[in-house]
Amino acid sequence: MNYLGFTLRNNLFVAPMAGVTDRPFRQLCKRMGAGLAVSEMVTSNSLLYGSAKTQRRANHEGEVAPIAVQIAGSDPRMMSEAARHNVERGAQIIDINMGCPAKKICNVMAGSALLKDEVLVGRILEAVVEGALGTPVTLKIRTGWDKGSRNALNILRIAEESGIQALAVHGRTRACGYTGHAEYETIAAVKAAARIPVVANGDITSPEKARHVLDVTGADALMIGRAAQGRPWLFREIEHYLSTGEKLPPPRVAEIHEILLGHLEDLYSFYGVDTGVRVARKHISWYTKGLSGSAAFRHAMNQLPTVELQRRAVDDFFRLLGAQGEHLHYNEDAPADAGQHSDETAWGGLAA
Repeated sequence: MNYLGFTLRNNLFVAPMAGVTDRPFRQLCKRMGAGLAVSEMVTSNSLLYGSAKTQRRANHEGEVAPIAVQIAGSDPRMMSEAARHNVERGAQIIDINMGCPAKKICNVMAGSALLKDEVLVGRILEAVVEGALGTPVTLKIRTGWDKGSRNALNILRIAEESGIQALAVHGRTRACGYTGHAEYETIAAVKAAARIPVVANGDITSPEKARHVLDVTGADALMIGRAAQGRPWLFREIEHYLSTGEKLPPPRVAEIHEILLGHLEDLYSFYGVDTGVRVARKHISWYTKGLSGSAAFRHAMNQLPTVELQRRAVDDFFRLLGAQGEHLHYNEDAPADAGQHSDETAWGGLAA
């Protein structure tokens, strides 16, 4: 796919997710089939540029191009300076966050709260395009603040007039959060009116759903977020299905074990062992959610304080799964897996 002058492997993008799309996760998803991965949002507050968190979020060493950095804020001047700052440090695409529904972001009139002020939206977009020094600027939005104020079409018009080169739309309002179903009809309307590429986001959880969303929206690309947490191979599954119409077999236990161990090593290296162990817990939970015995395993694993204990627990868990069969079978809908009680004895000693 040609996107903003870059040749991408495909039209499958990793959505920017705070606390998730760090460099290890972005690199893993690209290896597993994603064509583009956008960083978790970086603050526009220059006072925080030197903080360890901001520097980690802007770390793209060894990452496959193009480097896409998302910036967040509500002050046009600061957003312009943030764009320039990140371009000077290697960003090849600047993405603007006007889609985050988190209260702490919306309370400072950033993220999706900006959709309530179209005049300010225009000022920010123009300032960022100017500050980006010719680097392509993209925008991520929701369909509006709430169901009574869906204004994605207005935002599209403002974006195009401001020089934005692509628009990603999460098919929910800010008020919806992550509940209900994505509004693909709104994304379709935006695509029909757009002169720039439109990326569809929301509820893309399987190869079949990916095909459906492309068909009903006409979008140029798909952006996948929560469904890839603990399932980075979803990108290769969708890529294969879109190109052949056939589904890949589910991943083998041994392969998922290997992918997870590699992900953990990257996290330990990137964050250091102390922070790495803490960050790794949520990823291990995502990889194992819905698997037999995983609820008791996660409860015990989250108490483990060291890299060595965490590695050993993962090895033991997947070794047991491997003895049950070659492929993993997830029960995505179960709040707690059926094997929880029978496995409490097996995992109860992990924290000892």
